[in-house]
Amino acid sequence: MPAGGAAMSRIRRILASTRAGWHSFLRRRTAVFFTFFFPAIIVVIFGLLVETQPTDGGLFTEPAGWYVAGYLAVVVLFTPLSRVGSEVARHRTGSQFEKLATTPLKRWEWLLAQTIVNTAIIGLASILLLGLLFGATSATLAISAELLLVIPFVAVGVALFCAVGAILGSLVDSQDGVIAASNGIAIPLLFLSEAFVQQELLPGWLPLELSPLTYFTRGVRAVTYTHTADGALILARFPEPTPVLDLLVLSGFAVVAFVVSARLIPRTD
Repeated sequence: MPAGGAAMSRIRRILASTRAGWHSFLRRRTAVFFTFFFPAIIVVIFGLLVETQPTDGGLFTEPAGWYVAGYLAVVVLFTPLSRVGSEVARHRTGSQFEKLATTPLKRWEWLLAQTIVNTAIIGLASILLLGLLFGATSATLAISAELLLVIPFVAVGVALFCAVGAILGSLVDSQDGVIAASNGIAIPLLFLSEAFVQQELLPGWLPLELSPLTYFTRGVRAVTYTHTADGALILARFPEPTPVLDLLVLSGFAVVAFVVSARLIPRTD
């Protein structure tokens, strides 16, 4: 088959798998409800905490806009980890990968289709979260051309944690085990990646730069939060933002994780 024909055939396979994944998500009403209800819970719980804490030091004492990156990190981290991990585990239990091996659809194509579906789902959930956040709290956005970088940050972050979820689903024996492993990874990662806890409140020996979520939160915060709002003191406490570099590093993590997960997804069960 000519190269152009092979490429078109691959695109059709990925699109067909993407449509199947999207309709599969819509059929699971509980999953739909909690995927979009989850952002509301985040805003109600964390938003109220941020709004009511004193400002003389400690946790949840930064301006509300500082936590926008943390809110987005929760959705980008938890949802793809559990969704894709559970999907891989479910396919293993139902011997779906054995059936998949008899079709032209390759494992990386299937994983890419799942990533596209989850990017669309989490993109919509992120829009809902931001709408609730700016409507219910005093958080504001730093309006600039760099604000558009939030879109690739969310897309790359979702791709990264879809791949990590696929790795967990390939290595853990059951769906329950995948969910437990996802929470065991996500919860510590969330609080060790500058999502809700400032770097100066954490032990200096913690290697925050080893966490890919750190680059997501730093990059998103750099383009959504006005660091210069309170003058030189803010600039002294927060390093000069480098969102493009953060996005490149996050993309590197995503590529590595995708390659590893595509190789780990079983051909048969």
